Amino acid sequence: MTKEERITTENAVDRYADMVYRIALSQMKNRADADDLFQEVFVRLVGHIHEFTSWEHVKAWLIRVTINCAKKYYNQYWNKNVDYIEDTEQFQGAEAYEPPGEHPVRQAVARLEPKYRMAVHLFYFEELSVAEIAQITEQKESTVKSQLHRAREMLKDLLKETG
Repeated sequence: MTKEERITTENAVDRYADMVYRIALSQMKNRADADDLFQEVFVRLVGHIHEFTSWEHVKAWLIRVTINCAKKYYNQYWNKNVDYIEDTEQFQGAEAYEPPGEHPVRQAVARLEPKYRMAVHLFYFEELSVAEIAQITEQKESTVKSQLHRAREMLKDLLKETG
C-alpha cells in the first residue's frame, strides 16, 4: 500500500465520515443524538484500526458498528420511554437525505420504521447490493429482499397519501 492508501483513523474519517453521519442521521431522532452516535463509532474505530486489511472491510465495519450503536441506543430504558416535547426536535431521519420539504420521496423514506429505512438507505443511498446488506446486517438475503419489497410498498402508499 502507498502512504495515501494506508489504513489509518484519519484516512477512514476522510473516506467514510459522510456515510457514517448519513446512516446515523437516518436512524436517530435528532441531530444531537446522531452527532453522539457518529462520535462513538469513530472512537471505537481507533481501538480497532490495526485489525483492517482493506478499505472494504473498514466500510463494512463502520456500517455494522453504526447500526449496532443505534440499536443499543434505542434499547436503553430512557430512550424507549421518553417522548420529545416539541415535534420540531424530531426529524425521524429526514435530514439525512435533504432538508424537510425538499423531496417527497426522501421525506417518505424518513417516515419508515428503522429496519425498513436502513435497508432502503443502504440499498439506494449507499448503493450496496442485497448480499452486502445481508452480510453487514447479519441477516439472510431473503430477509433483506423482503424488507426492501415491503419498504417499497409502504413508500408507494406514503407517496399516494401526499399526492
